[in-house]
Amino acid sequence: MGRLSRAELQQLNRAKVLAAARDEFAGRGFRDAKVDGIAERAGLTRGAVYSNFPGKRALYFAVLADLAERVPEPPALDGAAPDALVRDALRDAVVRDAVVDDASPEPPRPIPDSTVSEALGAFARAWVARLPLTEADADTDAHEKRGLARLGMHLMPEILADESIRRPFGQLLKLDAILLGLALERLRPADSPQGRLVRVAEAAFTTLYGATQLAGAAPGFIDPFNVVRACEQMAGLDLNDTWPPPYLRYTPHARPAGEPWDPPPAVDALRGEPARLADDGVVGILGLHRLEAAEELVRAAPPGATVTAVLVTANPGELAPLARLTVAGLRDCLRHAFPPSARPRLQVLCDDSGAVAAAAGVPVVSEATEAAVRIAAGRIVARADGRGACHAAAGGGAPHARTPRPRGRRSREGNASERQPLT
Repeated sequence: MGRLSRAELQQLNRAKVLAAARDEFAGRGFRDAKVDGIAERAGLTRGAVYSNFPGKRALYFAVLADLAERVPEPPALDGAAPDALVRDALRDAVVRDAVVDDASPEPPRPIPDSTVSEALGAFARAWVARLPLTEADADTDAHEKRGLARLGMHLMPEILADESIRRPFGQLLKLDAILLGLALERLRPADSPQGRLVRVAEAAFTTLYGATQLAGAAPGFIDPFNVVRACEQMAGLDLNDTWPPPYLRYTPHARPAGEPWDPPPAVDALRGEPARLADDGVVGILGLHRLEAAEELVRAAPPGATVTAVLVTANPGELAPLARLTVAGLRDCLRHAFPPSARPRLQVLCDDSGAVAAAAGVPVVSEATEAAVRIAAGRIVARADGRGACHAAAGGGAPHARTPRPRGRRSREGNASERQPLT
């Protein structure tokens, strides 16, 4: 075997540290785990651990993200959708296997042609299947897969402990709700009411994160069947969910540009596959305090356009793995609840190095970064910055921009409806 390059050696050491940290956190818990213990398990020095990760919390987030990204995609159901009785029988059997039987804690497979209610139920079942629901599950000697659930029990306390983590996490949940809401909207027949369902998704996440907290704090209290049924019933809630927000009426036009577009290879974290960055479409560069603006990309982009949200941060050592963890967890539940045709068209990139942002002409990023570019024929043809940038670059700025007009005359453009059709 030839001598390893410096980059290869660093990658090998990083993998060793991650594996050792997983064992240390699983065996001792986050609070009692020590960096010295991780270094000893990895056969490295303490300094080697810190050269790869800025601290124990960053390493903890990285371990959880690595585990979440390794979850395989479930097999899809073949053939036509089952009728209601078969669907219900399949659902009950899957829940028993996934939640009650520790020997086979697998969440359900996606059912073709499911309704919004059924998809919410399947999403919730996939979520609760990975929770420690009993005293035995929470015990350190439980089944290995439940041990992984125990490994994540300290995530929320660590987020709650630091404002610099809480605010990005809040926006990551906003992004999750947007993606789930978009997927739910794509399940509805064309002749049904086409309202926004992001608030329904937010309500579902409120329930599911509450269940997650109680599963760790009060083992045995959570009834997974009740959680699933509650989420199913949310499909019928009227939450007065509308689009667009008022500020988009004042979004200025995107600025014309004519620059080359040569982004580096990147992975779509929502699908776990290479991102299609060369396609015509729109790319939003969003700091972790502005992730909710990703919805503007999808709502304003024309049908068929490739839509990409690039997540950037000034603290990649700690916040980038948290972003990867959150998106990967959503991806796993979406795979179990939605057929591929219903999954959102938005690509999500975790740009730890800032290389994609730099290719888009944004060399310096922060948590407040909000910029977007429109791509056509391998070139950047328009760009926008600041509040509403994603809406403008996607092509939605012009109809809503406030433009000067002569006094006493009413602009016909100004009388256009403020409500855009949902896409």
